[in-house]
Amino acid sequence: MIRNILLSFVIFTLILGASIAHAESISISIQPTTILQGDPVLIQIHNTAKVSDIKKVTLFGVKRGVFMYKGVPSTLAGVDLNKKIGDYMATVEMTNGDIIKQTITVGKRDIVEEPLGIPEKLGGNTKESQDNLVANLAADKKKVTNLKTNIKALWSKAFAEPLSKIFVTSPYGYSRKTGAYSIPHKGTDYRAVVGTEIYAVNRGVVRLAQSYTDYGQSVVIDHGLGLVAYYL
Repeated sequence: MIRNILLSFVIFTLILGASIAHAESISISIQPTTILQGDPVLIQIHNTAKVSDIKKVTLFGVKRGVFMYKGVPSTLAGVDLNKKIGDYMATVEMTNGDIIKQTITVGKRDIVEEPLGIPEKLGGNTKESQDNLVANLAADKKKVTNLKTNIKALWSKAFAEPLSKIFVTSPYGYSRKTGAYSIPHKGTDYRAVVGTEIYAVNRGVVRLAQSYTDYGQSVVIDHGLGLVAYYL
């Protein structure tokens, strides 16, 4: 009799433990822990095993695509370099009706300003050339940013550098002073000799290959879910 009672107790304990584990609540983790203007953000949804369990993820009023990263449903978002500082809500809606929310705080990025001269082939440092530069940049930006992106992730392996040897000449996020204009630098510049092979940072679809006055020879590769690589 005692043996039967002990066996029943062990079975009950195992069942109870399994139920508690199964009932573990969904949670969100966000990286980096400190987010500044211009930063990328990784949101991961824990204690759910499948992307199909997630109905929708939104941040900054935009629905975000979900993919598996290291076995965890995840999503990416970019904070605009000019995003207003303050608190924003990340919301995850599950297919079972559960809603999980977490506040994301965007802090101020310290902007370093450096002078940017205009080459003679583009008119030199004149007021007219400065006006033309800014107008051309705005027009070109509109063309290269309003491109199609796949609704699914097109990559399956880790991202890589675009060059075999990396030497950064201009980092992301500073501001270039050109006459009366202050132009944000929304990319990273690398140094390499003419003819050096440039690699796609991952698998994707070429959405644009064209030459522009200010951007130069440009290639845009869509990796899906709004993640796009620009080679300018």
